[in-house]
Amino acid sequence: MKKTGSIALALAALMASATFAAADGELNIYNWGNYTSPDLIKKFEQKYNVKVTVTDYDSNDTALAKVRAGGHGFDIAVPSQSFIPTWIAEGLLLETNPGQMENAKNIAPEWQNPDFDPGRKYSVPWQLGTVGVSVNTDVYKGDINTWGIIFDTPEELKGKVNVVPEMNDVIYAAIKWNGGKICDNDKELLKKVRDTLVNSKPNWIAMEYSTVEKMTAGDYAATSDWNGSALRQRLAKPSIKYGYPKEGINSWSDNVVVLKDAKNVENAKLFQNFIMDPENAAMISAFARYANGIAGSDKFMPEDMKGAPELTVPEDMKDKVDLMKMCDPATQEIYTKIWTELQK
Repeated sequence: MKKTGSIALALAALMASATFAAADGELNIYNWGNYTSPDLIKKFEQKYNVKVTVTDYDSNDTALAKVRAGGHGFDIAVPSQSFIPTWIAEGLLLETNPGQMENAKNIAPEWQNPDFDPGRKYSVPWQLGTVGVSVNTDVYKGDINTWGIIFDTPEELKGKVNVVPEMNDVIYAAIKWNGGKICDNDKELLKKVRDTLVNSKPNWIAMEYSTVEKMTAGDYAATSDWNGSALRQRLAKPSIKYGYPKEGINSWSDNVVVLKDAKNVENAKLFQNFIMDPENAAMISAFARYANGIAGSDKFMPEDMKGAPELTVPEDMKDKVDLMKMCDPATQEIYTKIWTELQK
């Protein structure tokens, strides 16, 4: 009887394991546009027999507003780390404890216990990068390592500059240009920031997210940008270079979270664990061209990403990089007012 019981338990464990490995159903992902590897999704679908649907958004604010409204049908979202405390505080996320999942051992030490999600109770690293400028050096031969490309636009670039309309990125860049720091709410400084933005806008051609397509097509000659986007542009058009503004830049990380009202929770958890595998994390990076927070993934990266200047912050800039964060509500409200005026 004891032996029979052991066999029964073993069979039960095997069946449970098989069920975990052969889950079925659906998974609905809400992610930034042009940011999800089709090969990664195909691999996940085949491994777990899950039909995945990916819906795009264009900004952190758009994603937050959509999820707040409810009735969206999404299981997973990919907010930036500066927004995650808001998602948690508003009860929008499910505590899935990915920090205790099997593949959590692969999270790089510096990302295992981040301030925005201590202990990784909600989130898993997706990708990370910096905010700078992309410039077509066939059009402009001057210094590209300055926010002056955007806020004191050289004559050659006037009417050819795009600004990616991510509010905090733009406000923080203008603060750095004016000698301030993230979340600085000095009235005189913020008046300068407001004036800088309003006075610079006539020199811009657009405020759009589609930088890869528009820069490589020649529709824009320069743009505020994220480094992975800049790398994709250079690979398509070598004259496009990524500038690290000497006034200071911001870094960020995007993270996969499971929504409180997710309908496919178990599949969402499988996905969180799945992307912490180094080979799978490398697939994410190989598509969108950003670094990630998974140790060992570099072994599986494309050769053209290794040592890429867009992914390697220069030594003289390392003390000028600040991790993006959300400011206190009063300061954020001022930023929003400036941003609203800029949109007019």
